Amino acid sequence: MDNNIKSIIDKIWLVFHSGGVANPLTCIEQITYLLFIKGLDDIELKNERDDVLLGIKSKRIFDEQHQDCRWSIFKDYEASRMFKVMQEKVFPFIKSLGSDKDSSYAKYMEDAMFLVPTPIVLQKVVTSIDKIDMSGRDTKGDLYEYLLSKLSTAGTNGQFRTPRHIIKMMVELMKPNSKDVIVDPACGSAGFLVEAGEYLRNNEENLFNHEESLQHFNNTMFYGFDMDRTMLRISAMNLIQHGIENPNIEYKDSLSEDNSDESKYTLILANPPFKGSINSDITSKKLLDMTNKTKKTELLFLALFLKILKIGGRCASIVPDGVLFGSSNAHKAIRKELIENHKLEAVISMPSGVFKPYAGVSTAILIFTKTNAGGTDKVWFYDMTADGYSLDDKRQPVNENDIPDIIERYDNRFSEEEQNRLKTEKSFFVTKEEIVNNGYDLSINKYKEIIVEEKEYEDPKIILKRLREKEKEFLKCLDELEEML
Repeated sequence: MDNNIKSIIDKIWLVFHSGGVANPLTCIEQITYLLFIKGLDDIELKNERDDVLLGIKSKRIFDEQHQDCRWSIFKDYEASRMFKVMQEKVFPFIKSLGSDKDSSYAKYMEDAMFLVPTPIVLQKVVTSIDKIDMSGRDTKGDLYEYLLSKLSTAGTNGQFRTPRHIIKMMVELMKPNSKDVIVDPACGSAGFLVEAGEYLRNNEENLFNHEESLQHFNNTMFYGFDMDRTMLRISAMNLIQHGIENPNIEYKDSLSEDNSDESKYTLILANPPFKGSINSDITSKKLLDMTNKTKKTELLFLALFLKILKIGGRCASIVPDGVLFGSSNAHKAIRKELIENHKLEAVISMPSGVFKPYAGVSTAILIFTKTNAGGTDKVWFYDMTADGYSLDDKRQPVNENDIPDIIERYDNRFSEEEQNRLKTEKSFFVTKEEIVNNGYDLSINKYKEIIVEEKEYEDPKIILKRLREKEKEFLKCLDELEEML
């Protein structure tokens, strides 16, 4: 990313902070609104230029009454006038666009609130944003990714972000294709969906050469749900800034009875909540039945994945280690369901430092395919011990990194070399029979074999004799030292 843009964003961040806006989510949301407003005027200016070239009159975003809502006009106002126009005209205007079905942005802006604290802060931020050339998709994407990275240094708000390199690894393992319908039922800032879109751009050469696949990419491929409206707006803008025109981002309690999705998606990429209370009265009865009426969200989400996937649909999800070995009836039931009635492909054990400094919980990635007819014969395990960053709170880059090896081995897991690996290695297979015999336990330590080197030591009597001799030498030295004094 252009260091100049980073510098501008850092400056805007400091302006907000010095103006009394300490919540990073609020900062990102307000910057999002301003980028949206600037984007509307950029579209209008392009339409005006095209109309002159083509000699036509296309539909306008801004009518005569709202010309001072245009970025190119109000950006030059003095601070107090700009603030007044933003409060009284611009924000009511963008909220009114919610009824305009032609605006892919508008539905995410209906409950937008203007929270820039003072005219001077607004003027400084507008002046800074105006210096950024937003014409390129890559620039928009990089800018928004850098904005979201601020969440990862934001203390209690860090839970909204799965580390990008982990997201990228999971996407590369699953290899989305142009036919997929992709969902993250707890999407946060939509990192998984954004990375899936980038993967498709880089790996599907004909994605944009056919109208059908282009329309699917922009309108019917990406779905994300969350219960935090602020995060929904941020995730929607994140996807839009990465060139996905009309993502399906919705307010939805994915675990509730109101979620009617069933057998709809072909790929799930997710890091669902590990904690939090649920209201059993509104939780889907089907999910409760699948999990022995548990209240653990991590188990309910696994049941949800099986419900909403199409037959043949794939899932890669981060889960806490407890899912792998928990002894409750609910834990055992969901593991048995995955292994007996579907095809459990892989368990990738991750080190506990991956989510530091916000959580030290040990996690794993489960990869499975919905079949409703079984298919698990053996499961691929990988013992990941390094992810390219230190596993302490600082998370500094280091040389040790298992991620390239994980991707290479998983891609070649059907090769003779991978099939025949010993359980002493980083990766290995475990048969379904062995897993069943261990009560459907999926913790890697249950199956990994540790080589213990046998060492021979001298007879303890000989060691003790040597110690006695050393003691005599020491006492002799002390006597000599005493005589010198």
